[in-house]
Amino acid sequence: MRRISPARSGIERKHNTEMVISHIPLLPRKADQSEQQSPDHSIHQAIELRYRQVHLDFHTSEYIDDVAAQFDAEHFADTLLKAHVDSVTCFARCHHGWLYYDSKLFPERIHPNLCRTDLLREQIEACHRRGIRVPIYVTVQWDAYSGRTHPEWKCIDGNNNRPCGTLDPGFYAYLDVYHPGYRQFLKQHVQELLETLPVDGLFFDIVNPIYSRAPHWIDGMLRLNLNPESEADCLKFAHRVVNEWKLEMTQWVRQFNSDCTIFYNSGHIGPNHLQSIKSYTHWELESLPSGGWGYLHFPIAMRYARQYLPSVGMTGKFHSSWGDFNSYKNKTALEYECFQALALGAGCSIGDQMHPSGQLSPATYELIGSVYSAVARKEPWCREARAMADIAVVTPEACDPLITRNALPMSIFGVTRMLQETQQQFDIIDLNADFEAYKLVVLPDDIRLTREEAAKLDRYVQEGGSIIASHRSGMDKQADEFVLKALNVDYVREAPYEPDFICAKPPLDRGLPGEPLVMYSRGLQVAPRADGRIAAVVQRPYFNRTWRHYCSHMHAPSSGEVVYPGIVASPRCIYFAHPIFTQYQKNTPRWYKQLFVNAVESFLAAPLIRVFNAPSTLLVSINVQPKLNRYIVHLLHYIPERRGTEFDIIEDVIPLHDLEIGVHVPHAVTAVAMVPEKVPLDFRTLDGGIRVCVPKLAGHQMIELAYET
Repeated sequence: MRRISPARSGIERKHNTEMVISHIPLLPRKADQSEQQSPDHSIHQAIELRYRQVHLDFHTSEYIDDVAAQFDAEHFADTLLKAHVDSVTCFARCHHGWLYYDSKLFPERIHPNLCRTDLLREQIEACHRRGIRVPIYVTVQWDAYSGRTHPEWKCIDGNNNRPCGTLDPGFYAYLDVYHPGYRQFLKQHVQELLETLPVDGLFFDIVNPIYSRAPHWIDGMLRLNLNPESEADCLKFAHRVVNEWKLEMTQWVRQFNSDCTIFYNSGHIGPNHLQSIKSYTHWELESLPSGGWGYLHFPIAMRYARQYLPSVGMTGKFHSSWGDFNSYKNKTALEYECFQALALGAGCSIGDQMHPSGQLSPATYELIGSVYSAVARKEPWCREARAMADIAVVTPEACDPLITRNALPMSIFGVTRMLQETQQQFDIIDLNADFEAYKLVVLPDDIRLTREEAAKLDRYVQEGGSIIASHRSGMDKQADEFVLKALNVDYVREAPYEPDFICAKPPLDRGLPGEPLVMYSRGLQVAPRADGRIAAVVQRPYFNRTWRHYCSHMHAPSSGEVVYPGIVASPRCIYFAHPIFTQYQKNTPRWYKQLFVNAVESFLAAPLIRVFNAPSTLLVSINVQPKLNRYIVHLLHYIPERRGTEFDIIEDVIPLHDLEIGVHVPHAVTAVAMVPEKVPLDFRTLDGGIRVCVPKLAGHQMIELAYET
């Protein structure tokens, strides 16, 4: 097998993106002459993103008077500069539908109470004088004004109703980007921005695969032999519609501006974005932990996104979510969210909303500045850094392109949690990825495969790779049979008992009590093939709990009778019969994690990073800056807590002392130092790598490992 070093896997990773894109035909439409003559712009050039961004919302009601009356352009820009902000996204058009620039095409859309009718231009020019970029915000699918004045532009449901009627508070009625009238308006609106303002970038917001059952949608679906009565077909068509619109809009923008950045926001980045990746210059990962995303969403999205385009992690200054006026996130939480973005290879973006008066909150920019001053010092060790990874986790999104953020399976959260808690280095990938860049591939719980995908994974194992799979992973997409031969198991049936009890054999029993352990969720009954070894057996309970047969408050205990395998091991594969990752996300049984870690360690004798005396709350990552001949280890110790019922918070920094870290990298390390403080650390060579002791970790610490080529 052509083994690829971890450094190579972080520096240069190839994916079959073009293959994915080339199989997405555009929807039938009549292009105008200018579109027909426009070149096919490829947007895969490398761009250098700013690391200290603010996303400045300005969704401002028409029922508020004297909008921007107290705006002072110089004070506005000076406030940002003092807070170490180097890019601020400002508004052209908000969700209320109002414009914040002096539009000649749509004067009726300028906010009726806007005191400074060219607010956006003033913001841009003042910021440019200070070297601050100003991407321009354009709402797409939420626009209350358009919904009122053009109800035909709103999506409709199956009962011919337009969702989110006039009595609902908010602007959440979705507009229809498949409607030719609305598409034309968007082009004219964007063209005016590009022709009348200096445009650094465009941030198109609320760009989601939302379907409608308007007549033109039904006609379009029927032309493609899709069934308008099928929700799956409607979603499939909605993805095609929004992807085609993004590609079309990017081509339109490029007629007027050849180098501005372009991003379309849907609140998540995953494999379905590959279908329109040529539309983007970069990705901005909206992920407010307290706003519905949670603290596990960003690492899931970023560990995938970083393999394709430069990325920014977007959190918020709000205690909860967008529009939470006069609230402030705990500084420790904002530190963690920004420093984690750096550790995973992203820039930082902090969401804020400007007061209708046009003034920025001094307290907010003191908070942002206190974090961004630290980001500015850390930045030299983050630019052009590439993540390194031993392990690849195949995301369930790879098997279902219609999955959205709100429908992500618990398995991807569970496996991410396990690997982060044990300081493993991993990427999240799809099935088009280069498996050979990794020592180990994990298929969590329900990664069903085509025969072609199974053959690709089998070749990976034959050439020296390793696989850990669980539950239905490795089964055929269309049938209950295992098509991944390397697992060496055959499907028998759904396990007859729930729960049942697992007894692991050496070496998978390390760190576990020598007794049966309950496995809460129903697994599969499988039979090992000739090359499969039973690494754990399952004992049945006395009976399943029903109204006829029950014992005590929960399930009956183990009867001691062995009934089928729980884990099957092969020389390069380990298969778990239970959905261990889904269950871990539900209620985190520690023995599930220990069984999985034992399996991982059986394949990774010398992982990139090993921390010998750390709690599971420590997060660790390693990046490489090949142009500067150095590796950067990031250590983060912040603990999210569920103190209220709605979301987790971080309030305290709990220091750690005398952390011993082992590092195995391809180059010989010549010097180690804590940065940006530039405090040298002693290290010793041991077991083919190095060992170093970090005397104190208070929140976030970077460790530089210099090497010579």
